[in-house]
Amino acid sequence: MYFLLIGLGFVAMWYLEIAPVAGWAWYVVFSPFLLAVLWWAWADWSGYTKKKVIEAENARKKARIEKSQAAMGLNVKKRR
Repeated sequence: MYFLLIGLGFVAMWYLEIAPVAGWAWYVVFSPFLLAVLWWAWADWSGYTKKKVIEAENARKKARIEKSQAAMGLNVKKRR
């Protein structure tokens, strides 16, 4: 996502002819978009994306269980 924002910033600065980006070659200005594509390809290939989805699902599940237990009064800590 950061590469896309950087790329959009570069394109806007290049289009509006703001220095120093106005003097850069087109392939330098558009390189963050290539980096974004490479990042997404790596994230999907390595399982990074799926891992983050599973972590978010587990966090939601844990929060839902804790909320249900609190509503039933079952989240009382037992002394050992």
